[in-house]
Amino acid sequence: MKVPFITKQQVEEIVKEYPTPFHIYDEKGIRENARALNKAFSWNKGYKEYFAVKATPTPAILKILHEEGCGTDCSSMAELVISERSGITGYDVMFSSNETPAEEFVKCAEIGGIINLDDITHIDYVLKALGGKLPKRMSCRFNPGGVFTLGESNESVQVMDNPGEAKYGMTPEQIIQAYKRLSELGVEELGIHSFLASNTLSNDYYPALAKILFELAVEIKEKTGIKLSFINLSGGVGISYTPDAPSNDIAIIGEGVHKVFDEVLVPAGMGDVSIFTELGRFMLAPYGHLVTKAIHEKHIYKEYIGVDACAANLMRPAMYGSYHHVTVLGKEEAPATETYDVVGSLCENNDKFAIDRKLPKIDMGDYLVIHDTGAHGHSMGYNYNGRLRSAELLLKEDGSVVQIRRAETLEDYFATIDDFWDVEV
Repeated sequence: MKVPFITKQQVEEIVKEYPTPFHIYDEKGIRENARALNKAFSWNKGYKEYFAVKATPTPAILKILHEEGCGTDCSSMAELVISERSGITGYDVMFSSNETPAEEFVKCAEIGGIINLDDITHIDYVLKALGGKLPKRMSCRFNPGGVFTLGESNESVQVMDNPGEAKYGMTPEQIIQAYKRLSELGVEELGIHSFLASNTLSNDYYPALAKILFELAVEIKEKTGIKLSFINLSGGVGISYTPDAPSNDIAIIGEGVHKVFDEVLVPAGMGDVSIFTELGRFMLAPYGHLVTKAIHEKHIYKEYIGVDACAANLMRPAMYGSYHHVTVLGKEEAPATETYDVVGSLCENNDKFAIDRKLPKIDMGDYLVIHDTGAHGHSMGYNYNGRLRSAELLLKEDGSVVQIRRAETLEDYFATIDDFWDVEV
């Protein structure tokens, strides 16, 4: 059973100042989770988590994580600027982009971030963009190709993802060539990065990925004499969206990586290599709720509950068919006697937060919590149908609530066309 981190009574107080819908984040949960992650990898002296900004690009959230020792993983100009303006610069920034405009590489270099190259052709591209001189520390993204699986036998093999179909990263041959070239161009500290699967619910994913990268790092050292400074396991450690799904245990995951580290890197004289991660969903998703109010009910071929949020506030169910748990506040212990589609207001039939969901009887005015929206929730919002994105709030550790992003207004929506009403066409 998923339990909301806010109560009906709290929401009734919040809406006096901030009307629904809104996203709200749990500071206490975020901090405790970050500390658990850091503890799990504390065996590695240089360990750092680079939070995936795309998951929740909100300065207040980035600052909380930075206070807990995290950096930022950026993928665009806007994310670099958000990081910089949040006081996060230098080697606390990892820039992992693809098909990147030159000015974004320049911006990363200006703030001292680590450029993580997605392709071997990007070496010359970045070299030209930066006026012929590369930064001291850089990284390369690796793609092993094929299908990534976990398991030893046909009965136990679990297909995780298909890197061979992904547009990201370099082949084994290319990445070795890239390191040789970067070293020749004066780059002193080199790292490797790879992302092979998304939202995995397996404590074995990170250790399996680590083994691939650790063995490749040893091969690179043997073939080129280049000893990598850091190995970035990227993201992919997921969360359980459904109440009955197993959860990852970050302590077990960290120890699994430690074991492979000792087996592969230490004997090769690489026991001082730093381990990085770039988690987004794991860091934030469980610590965010979308709070919305039931405003309509419809009884036709199915039973519908219409709420004041829509896919503009949370795209994942419409885009991916993703499950997000729903709690009717104040009715947590009530029997789930009804079957509803919980829907929003967009003129699209996929604008549904829940389909054929068993829930307690919902009355108009009831507040619903949509769980696990702390990552890839507000950040994926959009303005289709002229719908406006909601506010973001923070439930602080002392129980108070502060606004960390205001809701959009019609003035915001029209801002880019206000000078063009009278253009002749």
